[in-house]
Amino acid sequence: MRNYFIIDNNPHSIQRIENVLEDFYEFNCIGVSCDYDNAMNIILKETPDLVFFNIENVIDTPFEFTQELNLFNDTFPVFIAISSSKEKVYEAIKNGFFDFLLSPLTELEIRKSVLKVLKKTPVQSRKNICLKSYKDYQYLQTDEILFLKADNNATDFYMNDGSIISAYKTLKTFESILPDNFHRIHKSYIINKNFISRIQYGKLTCTIKRNSYEVPFTKTYIENIESINKDLAEYSYISVN
Repeated sequence: MRNYFIIDNNPHSIQRIENVLEDFYEFNCIGVSCDYDNAMNIILKETPDLVFFNIENVIDTPFEFTQELNLFNDTFPVFIAISSSKEKVYEAIKNGFFDFLLSPLTELEIRKSVLKVLKKTPVQSRKNICLKSYKDYQYLQTDEILFLKADNNATDFYMNDGSIISAYKTLKTFESILPDNFHRIHKSYIINKNFISRIQYGKLTCTIKRNSYEVPFTKTYIENIESINKDLAEYSYISVN
């Protein structure tokens, strides 16, 4: 999950940014501020990945703000400047801003800017993912997930403790944000290879260590199965009968 923060006092701009970011499952808004000290404190405390910053008539010295922030925080957020004029584009880029949006903001320009951020800074392998539903946030440790199963337009997470947790998002939504040890092996299944105890090519199943679940795979994803098999066998002793 990537956190973002907004420094602005224009309710229409704020709402438009939030509406567009709702389409990106991995983004979570941690707050809005138009006060120098409050915004600085939140960024230093919460270390958001992305900050939308109205550099016009919100904070008197916006570039001093980013310079000061850089003194205290090794992890510098990606800043996107917002202004009603192109006059400050050069100054914004010079002060480390990643992109520049002209107000009034449009959905298309916000979306294009966010996609540029995602392309520039790919998601790192994460140890947690967040299942967000309205104001409800549920955090799952990825190393506790056995496998994921599609259920119509929802996804069920089968956990190491025996629980099953449902999220109202498609399996494809999670495929791109899970760590490298997760592999799609079926149109309805993504599996954590770290919990696989057996691969049976004859039965087209993978056996999970916990509860001996047998998760099916299909020939469509046979390359992923071969990759898993190669990784698991690399440090194993293979006995030939």
